[in-house]
Amino acid sequence: MTDDTLSRPTVHALLSDGTTVCIRPVAAADHEHLRGLYEQMSAENLRLRFFAASRRSAALAADRACAPPRPGYRALMAESRGQAIGLAEYEAGDDAASAEMSIAVADGLHHRGVGTLLVEHLVSAARADGITTFTADALSENHEVLRLFADLGLRTARCFAGPEVRCSIALAEDDTYLSSVEARGRAADVASLEPLLRPDAIAVVGAGRRPGSAGRALLHHLHEGGFTRRLFAVNPHATSILGVPSYPSVSALPKVPDLAVLAVPAAALPDIAQECGKAGVRALLVVSAGLDSHQAQALMEACRTYGMRLVGPNCFGITNADPALSLDATFAADHPRPGTAGVAVQSGGVGIALLDGLSRLGIGVSSFASLGDKYDVSGNDMLQWWESDGRTELALLHLESFGNPRAFSRTARRVSRRMPVLTVDAGRTDAGRRAAASHTAAAATPTMTRQALFTQAGITATHSVGELLETAALLHSQPLPTGSRVAVVTNAGGVGVLTADACAEAGLSLPPLTPSVIDSLYAVLPEGSTVANPVDATAAVTEGQLRDCVDRIIRHPGIDAVLLALVPTAVAAATGDNLVRAVTGGPAHRARPVAVVRLEQDLPVRLLPTRDGGAIPSYAEPGAAARALAHASRRAAWLSRPAGTVPELAEVDTARARAVAGTYLAAHPDGGWLDPRTCAELLTCYGIPQLPWSWAESEDDAVVAAERLCGPDGRVVLKAHWPGRLHKSEQHAVHLDLEGEAQVRAAFRDFASRFAGLMTGVVVQPLAARGTELFAGVVRDEVFGPLVLFGLGGTATEVLADDAARLAPLTDLDVHDLITAPRCAPLLFGAGGSGPVDLEGLEQLLLRLSRLASDLPQLAEADFNPVLATPDAVTVLDAQVRLLPRVVQDPYLRRLR
Repeated sequence: MTDDTLSRPTVHALLSDGTTVCIRPVAAADHEHLRGLYEQMSAENLRLRFFAASRRSAALAADRACAPPRPGYRALMAESRGQAIGLAEYEAGDDAASAEMSIAVADGLHHRGVGTLLVEHLVSAARADGITTFTADALSENHEVLRLFADLGLRTARCFAGPEVRCSIALAEDDTYLSSVEARGRAADVASLEPLLRPDAIAVVGAGRRPGSAGRALLHHLHEGGFTRRLFAVNPHATSILGVPSYPSVSALPKVPDLAVLAVPAAALPDIAQECGKAGVRALLVVSAGLDSHQAQALMEACRTYGMRLVGPNCFGITNADPALSLDATFAADHPRPGTAGVAVQSGGVGIALLDGLSRLGIGVSSFASLGDKYDVSGNDMLQWWESDGRTELALLHLESFGNPRAFSRTARRVSRRMPVLTVDAGRTDAGRRAAASHTAAAATPTMTRQALFTQAGITATHSVGELLETAALLHSQPLPTGSRVAVVTNAGGVGVLTADACAEAGLSLPPLTPSVIDSLYAVLPEGSTVANPVDATAAVTEGQLRDCVDRIIRHPGIDAVLLALVPTAVAAATGDNLVRAVTGGPAHRARPVAVVRLEQDLPVRLLPTRDGGAIPSYAEPGAAARALAHASRRAAWLSRPAGTVPELAEVDTARARAVAGTYLAAHPDGGWLDPRTCAELLTCYGIPQLPWSWAESEDDAVVAAERLCGPDGRVVLKAHWPGRLHKSEQHAVHLDLEGEAQVRAAFRDFASRFAGLMTGVVVQPLAARGTELFAGVVRDEVFGPLVLFGLGGTATEVLADDAARLAPLTDLDVHDLITAPRCAPLLFGAGGSGPVDLEGLEQLLLRLSRLASDLPQLAEADFNPVLATPDAVTVLDAQVRLLPRVVQDPYLRRLR
């Protein structure tokens, strides 16, 4: 064991069949458990493991795993209900970057993913220890372990020598490995949710005999909703409640329920959860609220010990509206309409609004989960369920917190390519902004961080529940537009103007129609019509004329969507025309999306049924229709782009960077801002270009440094430094454009006088050439991880706030988005006649900054301001980095919350 083995956390994770195991470091007290693991193995499995059916080898293996901690050795065990069911270990030899590993799994538990899960955790631990390669010996007939190594997703080489095989496994983390881990995690996650969302039997614990109790309401909803499987109540004072058989305890039930719904006082939850686990219950839905920390811990211990998935506590319930099941364990007033939208929320009130809105629109619900306090099951779990359930076509989320944003982002990126994923962006205000020291931290608002996550993952983020439903209606019923070009058609000019304004405000464009289209429209529209964009068909337009108009515009290749803004008129009423039928009476499945605005409409959004069974979205406000079309346009643009990749970078020395960070934190246990020399050394590890500089602690040293850097006639810059100095310009701690020895000496004396007792030295640099001043930085969000920011730099960074952000690690497409998003982007591409800056160098700078942030979890902030961009180079003129002591945690390691 390594010295920190026992400090590594115990985690729980899912096997391939959805059951839960504990993964933890081996301790000395585990000797008998491990010995039992080997002693219960068959002679054949012992032979495959030790190359001989020797019980003595098994005893020695237990001794080795439980020996006192030693450098280069680590052992992890898998445990289920106190029994050791697997062991994975490695030991480094003379080459500290390589280690010999082995794996053992209990008889009867093969093919359930125990070994693979252990190896994944061992790989993560090895990477943290600086190990880059595993080697392992196996008998060539041991097909199971050879298949395990081959299926990991890591590059594996085999060397055969007689009956043995030498395997070499490269531990580099790349997208292939992460995708393999994801696929295994997804299968295990979905299997674990089966008892929750497709139970064969449900027991409601806490269903009262009298009206008014939460348990009775849930039981009534399940019973009246027509749950097609077995349903029980648990109440020691009744034999039947609402016609449902009742039993005194969970253990007394005639069939073990897959799902137990707990609606009991918080104090009773731990004992009831224990009883459920011992009885074999696989999932809990806890609607109870008000748990204290001890009750919460006891509830989770019961769930992890017995492998039960948990929704809640303090939640509104769950629904699986599949007619074959009809599971509705919620407090909703009505049963949701079966349909194709998956919904996950933390707020019960938002859940009610979404269930009602989706049912009213006719979209309906595939499954619904009110996650409440989200102790276990999360939005990530639900996304993976919807991805696999074969019924969900639209995913709606309202999440107030993210447990593992990096894992959520990868899942959402994958799911978003299969179906729209929509969310309400809760917590957008700056009220939660923490005190920030650097320019980068000040720019990284909560809104910016969440928007980066949503943008990179392809999630459609709306500002309200109403906007969420309005957008869902369009995405559910219409094809995606191929761009943002909209044609507005109206029978009232003023309404057309309002609609055109709304489109422009939403970021859509209204291009002029071509002469051929204009001529074709004049041929079908009434006299007096104005054919531009908007098209004013006048109040005299008939249903048939409007249908012909829409059909001709839709065929125009320069238009991506059509928006009809209609008002009821006396002319249409007199002729019996229904102008809405111009779109609902035609084909619903047109090549381009069509939406309607009707100012007299009583509801914000409706889905109007079409003749062939489809639907057209109709909005009461032009702004709602325009926002929905804009969201659809952005989704189409995201889907049209290939998935980005994280490029390989040359001249990166991660091991040295970790050593630099470790040395600094050993000397500064509370962390802090790096001094210039340590900061430069860290940046050098990642090949980040810096302007040449020298450190000087005296006036004479400053003069020598200036002459060495620039010669006797060159111009230099002096920057005063002391621990904690951040904003040099605001503190007047910089002297620019110094020429000659006299000016250098005068500048140093000025600093020494004004910052006496504070200044530790000065940074001497040559005066930089002219160019575009930018800034780049990183701030590590406690929830979302490292956020890379980029924008206009210099002294006006915070005033102008011209910046963009993406979460690390950055892909090539993320870098492109960062560079093109700020308002200053045209300057970088040569606007104004100055020529483009070194765009490749700028991309490399951002990629290397992202790699630095991804490699070092101790990196709290990095602030490069200014970064000078010229046609020939991109150079960091000033850099500040803050490190904090942090526990390293692999964000992609499979584990439960």
